[in-house]
Amino acid sequence: MIGTNLIIELVVLTIVIHLIDTLAYSVRLSSVKNGNFALSTSLFNLIVLISRTANMLQGPLIGTIIEESIRIKYNPINEMRYVISASTIGTILGIVLIPTFLKVFSKSVLKLEDTGSIPSLVIQSLSIANIKRIKNGTVRPSKSMIRGLRYKNIPKKMLLINAVITGIYTIGVLAAYYASIYVPDKRLAVSASSGMINGIASILLTIFIDPMASIITDEAYRGKREYGDVKTLVIMLISTKLIGTLLGQLLLIPGAKFITLFFR
Repeated sequence: MIGTNLIIELVVLTIVIHLIDTLAYSVRLSSVKNGNFALSTSLFNLIVLISRTANMLQGPLIGTIIEESIRIKYNPINEMRYVISASTIGTILGIVLIPTFLKVFSKSVLKLEDTGSIPSLVIQSLSIANIKRIKNGTVRPSKSMIRGLRYKNIPKKMLLINAVITGIYTIGVLAAYYASIYVPDKRLAVSASSGMINGIASILLTIFIDPMASIITDEAYRGKREYGDVKTLVIMLISTKLIGTLLGQLLLIPGAKFITLFFR
């Protein structure tokens, strides 16, 4: 068996990554509603940077698990599935926290306008008084938040693509490292392909998802669309992201075996 503490660390890290990724979707709502598009983007980039940094830490932990598994001739498939489940949990937590996040994010954008400095904003946000305000100002999700959604105005093909790409992104690092189990003598080369897989997934998101999502957001920002279209877009993208993390459970083993075809 693999060390329990290592698995827990990896699961917690994965939850954090997907929690942040999910919350990032809702930034579109804040930028359109409050009109602080540039400031929202700046703060959004900070959030994404935190997520990407956490994602970089994921690889070494998975690599340690796989290396130890190969050494003791153990198949860590259950551990890999725990990590995928953690991505689903992180996404669900993100969905639950979106109303509170939007409230905090909107106030943070206004604070950023006053301070003009992200480091100053971070220092102020970490004060005990601000943490207490956030805790006392939590907003629970309600059914009213999803009433009257304008599903017809959102391209269905884009949502399907988002689910598939999210599934690939969810298991990109895991599948690459897990493929080492099948070709242990080439595990260094196989595990190195993880960056390529996630890179391809990111490119696909940039090509197929970001342009259409940006068009809908910009049109709402300029008054050519209803705010409800952006709200529907965000909810549907988050929903398909959740589906994508579940799809990752099905893609893990086929993905790992597909990767090994290039190293036999």
